[in-house]
Amino acid sequence: MRILVVEDEKKVARFIRKGLEQEGYIVDVAEDGIRGEELAENHDYDCIIVDIMLPRKDGLELIKTLKEKHIPSPILILTARDTVEDRVKGLDLGADDYLVKPFAFEELLARVRALMRRGKYGPPELKFEDLSLDPSTRKAKRGDKEVELTLKEYALLEYLLRNPNRVLSRAMISEHVWHQSFDTETNVVDVYINHLRSKIDNDPSRRLIHTVRGVGYVLKKEEEKE
Repeated sequence: MRILVVEDEKKVARFIRKGLEQEGYIVDVAEDGIRGEELAENHDYDCIIVDIMLPRKDGLELIKTLKEKHIPSPILILTARDTVEDRVKGLDLGADDYLVKPFAFEELLARVRALMRRGKYGPPELKFEDLSLDPSTRKAKRGDKEVELTLKEYALLEYLLRNPNRVLSRAMISEHVWHQSFDTETNVVDVYINHLRSKIDNDPSRRLIHTVRGVGYVLKKEEEKE
């Protein structure tokens, strides 16, 4: 899942980014409101974390703009100004929740997960055939069997489930799962695909992850052998 953090305090931004990435999220950071608006318009985010005090365009103006442009991502406000007026104004403009600085990362994480569980962005459960994934609990199942996944396996499976029947190149997978440009010298994507297959595709007659030679992979129902 992908999160946008709009925060101009570099130390705070690094703290949030590191914590979320350790939880398996892909994180983009914008240091001002204008850049935050550009990223929000060009990417689909599962949550946007916005500081109120921002250069170029403050957080409240940013929230107003995002809502006017009908960007559906839930928004969590960060504010050092612990006043009822500021919090109410942000919520009235369309923010979904707020957190006052300083805060514990565990609380931030809990707020982010709660926003995702509300179902304002995307389906509460991702499902294809008998394979399912619950983003709020991070639990995967194939049929009635629960599947244990590492953080990167989870991120890879989520990306596949959000794009069923679509051929995903190795470059696309690398960008979305590892958040980096694809290195043609590495086989990390293929290695993790094999890890995932060993956990959810044990039955050859019911395979869901298919290789597209020279391109990448696709999640689709098993058909006649090519």
